[in-house]
Amino acid sequence: MKPNRDVSRRAPITAVDLFCGVGGLTHGLVRGGVKVVAGIDVDKSCRYPFEKNNSARFLDRDVKTLAASEIKELFANATTTLLAGCAPCQPFSTYSRSGRKRGSESEWELVASFGRLVSEVQPDLVTMENVPQVEQHPVFSEFLTNLKGYKVSWTTVECSRLGIPQTRKRFVLVASRLAGADLSIEVTERKPVTVRKTIARLPALAAGEADERDPLHIACRLSDLNLKRIRASKPGGTWRDWKPSLRAACHKKASGDTYPSVYGRMEWDQPAPTMTTQCFGYGNGRFGHPEQDRAITLREAAMLQTFPRSYAFVAPGERVRFSHMGRLIGNAVPVRLGEVIAETFVRHVGSINESASRGPT
Repeated sequence: MKPNRDVSRRAPITAVDLFCGVGGLTHGLVRGGVKVVAGIDVDKSCRYPFEKNNSARFLDRDVKTLAASEIKELFANATTTLLAGCAPCQPFSTYSRSGRKRGSESEWELVASFGRLVSEVQPDLVTMENVPQVEQHPVFSEFLTNLKGYKVSWTTVECSRLGIPQTRKRFVLVASRLAGADLSIEVTERKPVTVRKTIARLPALAAGEADERDPLHIACRLSDLNLKRIRASKPGGTWRDWKPSLRAACHKKASGDTYPSVYGRMEWDQPAPTMTTQCFGYGNGRFGHPEQDRAITLREAAMLQTFPRSYAFVAPGERVRFSHMGRLIGNAVPVRLGEVIAETFVRHVGSINESASRGPT
């Protein structure tokens, strides 16, 4: 999958990515034909993957205190500007995957900060990707007040319909203050991409093993009990397939009936479940490999988030920490979703430019 350079030339759009993380949204925007000049985040560990894989600067800044003038400077000489971001929302996610949650802060303060910057910067285009629950919160109404004068469209998308190999629902808003063409998110149905197509060619590993050529292709160790459990697990099955001696204490409670996916294996010929920040752990959901006796690796999780296999997440020689890297990958915007957003804007701006070139009718 290569960046669409032709559409980028026809409709030059320059973007700044707030809450950029490791660059999932940025990488997708670039592939869809948008030029990203900078990503902004408070997590310094995101600098290496963001800059290594994207021709853009990483700025270690807190969006809550970021001045509009700093973003305007990044947009200097741009033809069409886009302010993009996935503003993390507590309690559904954590600000830039760093685990900082202070009780005195509003759970939705970062969305409000995003809205403030939209109002002060007045970019030509805006996109916000988020959890579906944001639409029901008062902060969303406040965010919309900062889009006065913009054409605004939003929807909740099922990512598997976009060719993303996981079931994941995300809220996407797009807005434009350009005169002319309508703006809407066009969800083109794609044949579901399966777990098999995404990760089957990676080297086989046992629990606790790592690929010498890829530091991210590393699997968590499993206890003897969990090894017995995964060997008793069927792809797409549940812990009810196990003999009683293997069942956990929570499974023996009535409430345990509501967690059939815990300790489950994925299915080869279906999309994966939603990648979470704990997707590297066998006991955290249906994150067992379809046939190998282990949980999926961090690389497999990243590929199910549609990051390219070659995407570099850690510097050479840097130790891979499961909890930290799982948080970065699980909280990332799927690259393919970023590409769909970029394509929406490129069509929108291209249509405006085409109408302008034809002149009045």
